[in-house]
Amino acid sequence: MKRRKLRMGMVGGGKNGFIGAIHVRAALMENHVDLVCGCFSTNPEVNKSSGLAYFLPEERIYNTYQEMFDKEMALPADERMDFVVIVTPNHLHFEPAMMALERGFHVVLDKPMTFSLEEAKLLKDKVEETGLVFALTHVYTGYPAVKEMKARIAKGELGKLRRIYVEYPQGWLSERIELQGGNNAGWRTDPKLSGKAGCIGDIGTHAWHLTEYVTGQQVTELCAELNTFVPGRPIDDDGAAFLRLDGGAKATLTASQIAIGEANNIRIRVYGEKGGVDWHQMDPNRLIVKWGNKPEEVIHVGNNTYLGPEALWDTRTPAGHPEGFIEAFANIYRNFTLTVMAKLMGEEPTRDMLDFPNVNDGLRGMQFIETMVTAGWNDEVKWQKWIE
Repeated sequence: MKRRKLRMGMVGGGKNGFIGAIHVRAALMENHVDLVCGCFSTNPEVNKSSGLAYFLPEERIYNTYQEMFDKEMALPADERMDFVVIVTPNHLHFEPAMMALERGFHVVLDKPMTFSLEEAKLLKDKVEETGLVFALTHVYTGYPAVKEMKARIAKGELGKLRRIYVEYPQGWLSERIELQGGNNAGWRTDPKLSGKAGCIGDIGTHAWHLTEYVTGQQVTELCAELNTFVPGRPIDDDGAAFLRLDGGAKATLTASQIAIGEANNIRIRVYGEKGGVDWHQMDPNRLIVKWGNKPEEVIHVGNNTYLGPEALWDTRTPAGHPEGFIEAFANIYRNFTLTVMAKLMGEEPTRDMLDFPNVNDGLRGMQFIETMVTAGWNDEVKWQKWIE
């Protein structure tokens, strides 16, 4: 079989939201992919205009994702889409993802993976049954500096891990802007659309996932507090937790969407017996390594004289040329598409190709939400074992 570009379809991501365009730019960055079809919105006008803005032919701008999957399946194999990207509110993750897998399409899905833990288990079973490639866009693991942090920790440079501090403060929901309409706050603050967690499901899952990714350890139990600071809001807009990990490390996690003045200031610090590392997204191309008996080191992304192969694999430009949010997204897409291409060629994907969040991360993300909600609203029993 000849190597070729992959054909991508899209569910959601219409022009009225910001995340759809991010996904498209990231997917197309490596020239591995062509966008060939989509159902971008339940609003017919927005759907059509979004598809035309991507120069899609009108016959491949579909009114529903069900129609898209059925009509794409009816096309010749050398024309139909290979995989679908699903960028919809949480309550519309499970059904299109399951439908795509049942029809043989690979899937890229926004996080959290599903509306409920029960749906996540069903989706994991379907991915394993079909053997199809499934990626979840926990974007912060795509940064080269994060790859370097993970690799150095795995090599034991910090010694036995002791303490992790991870935080994700935002301030955009410090007032009830969801009542104004015309923004992305509406579904995120509605438990009927987002699921049982608000802030913790939206950004707390990123902080949790980053912790497990860089440390290589998994949370076994946690003590949490959830808060709703804005009067009248029916779901959490702030939360914090103490985490116990299976390798003996202890973590403190905070996530807030009412931290006025903050944008997306996600940061993680990891400390071991020998040293510590510090990364935050507002300065994404530097990793600070700290020692007790010598000056701290500043690791610059792009420097091929001291960066490890894990970080260099996901680095595009020399040191001094910043790589940011869209490039981190693109790293997930590149590794995903290379894995799909390898499978189409009957080849075994490499370890580097497989370095993207998958359905197992998605299931643990929903378990994290379930455990946080159980602990966070319970003032009697605070420490909760990881809910499976």
